[in-house]
Amino acid sequence: MSKVINKSITSMSTAIHVDHHHFSTRNIFANWRAYYEITKPKVVALLVLTALVGMSLSVPGALPWQVLIPAMLGIALLSSAAAAINHIVDEKIDTLMGRTHNRPLPAGKISITNAIVFAASIALLGFILLYALVNPLTAFLTLAGLVGYSFVYTMYLKRATPQNITIGGLAGAIPPLLGWTAMTNEVAPNALLLVLIIFTWTPPHFWALAIHRKNDYAKVNIPMLPVTHGVSFTKTQILLYTVLLFVVCLLPYLVGMSNWFYLLGACALNVIFIGYAWQLKFNAKAETAMATFKFSIVHLMLLFIILLCDHYWLPVG
Repeated sequence: MSKVINKSITSMSTAIHVDHHHFSTRNIFANWRAYYEITKPKVVALLVLTALVGMSLSVPGALPWQVLIPAMLGIALLSSAAAAINHIVDEKIDTLMGRTHNRPLPAGKISITNAIVFAASIALLGFILLYALVNPLTAFLTLAGLVGYSFVYTMYLKRATPQNITIGGLAGAIPPLLGWTAMTNEVAPNALLLVLIIFTWTPPHFWALAIHRKNDYAKVNIPMLPVTHGVSFTKTQILLYTVLLFVVCLLPYLVGMSNWFYLLGACALNVIFIGYAWQLKFNAKAETAMATFKFSIVHLMLLFIILLCDHYWLPVG
């Protein structure tokens, strides 16, 4: 693991040395759309939504804006920095993949140096916001999420094992916990339950995309499950995980964390998700894998919105 990470860090350092003369603040402002794109704004928006739900479920009543605003900004900034680092580390393989060759770094819209400076700057700003205006626990947990996704997953796991997304998915699953700790300054079992939902959701979500882009991953020697174990095996895993996800999504209701509105919504969403997975396994068409991937995003977004509505419309206790 250390060899892979050291190699990646060395490559990034070399890029800074070679490319330092291209850096300027003016360049950043002139190409703001490219910098915005490397933050993966749609992904970050979904992460921030789950963090907001974690905040809301952690306390009764309205959220104090003095904590809400810096917490949301800090989590968003560090999540955006993690996404930018992912773009930096994957720049070479992105150049070769059909899905990613038009990203800002492979396309030459911004330099590696500028991207590194940008990522470091927003990461530092996000950490300071959380540490100074929220609490140190949330700041360090969010930083740990950045390290887990950007370095442990992107630099090592992604390139080392077909279980990369299963293990590395934990980093992307922690936003509800961050929201919870932002309001309470403590790690609670119910917060970890929200993390478990996203952790279980991540493999079927990403493996559906990996099936659709299997040839791309094979071309750049990334050991995604469809590449190493075949498409049929991956489809079986997706189906099994959607069934497991159904069970996990029942837990907020079973432990008294939510009410009947969430229960009905969770059941409906998970039945549909299982339906997609069933079709993918037994009656797949050319577009089924991508359709499953797209629905998984809608699934998670609606699930947490329903959880939020349930909390305020039908408060437990």
